[in-house]
Amino acid sequence: MATEILELPHPARSDLRLTDVLFALSDPERLAIVRQLAGGPLEMAQCHLSDPSIPKSTKSHLMKVLREAGIIRNEPFGRGRRLSLRQHDLDARFPGLIDSVLSACDGDAAKGASRAGSPAGKP
Repeated sequence: MATEILELPHPARSDLRLTDVLFALSDPERLAIVRQLAGGPLEMAQCHLSDPSIPKSTKSHLMKVLREAGIIRNEPFGRGRRLSLRQHDLDARFPGLIDSVLSACDGDAAKGASRAGSPAGKP
């Protein structure tokens, strides 16, 4: 018997709220997912968390928060699911927000890497 994969609800562009988007981006694991999706759509199984010991149920919850905030689209794809960043919708509603967050995130990662190589972790 064939199992149909459920289509999940996504908020319309006009329903995106800044507070929901900022809340969703405030968690480091959710932000890491967004950074991965900035490079293009991924199958859910290809989207990795920084800590591989995090339970599958937690990963599903992280995806749910991002989807309900309107940051990602989570759609059926074959026998799995495909995730994509809703960059165009976010840019139309909040111009430059995602690019600014991702740039700041990349800058923080670069600073952390340079501190790791300096004595006592100092710049």
